[in-house]
Amino acid sequence: MLKNYTKGAPSGPTNIYIPKTHPKIIVVMPALNAEKTLEKTVMDFPKDFATKTILVDDGSWDKTASIARKLGLKVFVHTNNIGYGGNQKTCYLEALKENPDAVVMIHPDYQYDSRLIADLVKPITEGRYDMMYGNRIRTRSQVLNGGMPKIKYYGNRFYCILENIVLGANFSEYFSGMRAYSATLLKNIPFQRFSNDFVFDQEMMIVSYALGYKIGEIDIPVRYFSEASSIRFFKGAKFLIDTFIILIKYILFKLHFYEDTIFQIQHADKT
Repeated sequence: MLKNYTKGAPSGPTNIYIPKTHPKIIVVMPALNAEKTLEKTVMDFPKDFATKTILVDDGSWDKTASIARKLGLKVFVHTNNIGYGGNQKTCYLEALKENPDAVVMIHPDYQYDSRLIADLVKPITEGRYDMMYGNRIRTRSQVLNGGMPKIKYYGNRFYCILENIVLGANFSEYFSGMRAYSATLLKNIPFQRFSNDFVFDQEMMIVSYALGYKIGEIDIPVRYFSEASSIRFFKGAKFLIDTFIILIKYILFKLHFYEDTIFQIQHADKT
């Protein structure tokens, strides 16, 4: 079910959007040591959905890159690990070179159901939303039965409530690794100024919301298992601190007490 938790309805479109019959969709996969799950994730893609799939290997020491090439993916390799956010920056810069209509980002760890990426991106290609994400959080029992550790569930809930209060929004979660963006949003949001670390996704969502882009969600299943990627304790703690900092920046930005270039749109026209 599609849900819209955008800040407010726009006053009206400046032009009439006509969806393309065959939109150009680029799928990007930020990868690190994903050899055990990459093929399963790609094999679940809807048939003939993606125009091209790009994988960026962020300094893996396993066979992620070679497996990706065998699967027919376009592969870019960072010789050194630069971080999750830095990986996504390369993903989006390379995707935008393909002149897409929309870009789907999904983790290659099989934690997110890639069979649903067509449903995820449809509201964007229809011109109704600028950003979509897959929501795993519906009921506590459903999430815990899906394997999400209790500490992650309660941390997710605490920060979701906090962020919704600060933003004045009602998003179901903020930590999803399955997202889609319109090409217009990616061209206008200054993501190259964002962190190279795990807080990158938070910055993408909060800045997109702050600049008035329309954000929606679809429900997806919870899948946690031993091969799925996970943030370790100290990196997880830093991620939560960084998230708190970006929320403070958002508050100061809204109160006109603080100007930060991450809240500056790169082009004058968002339409």
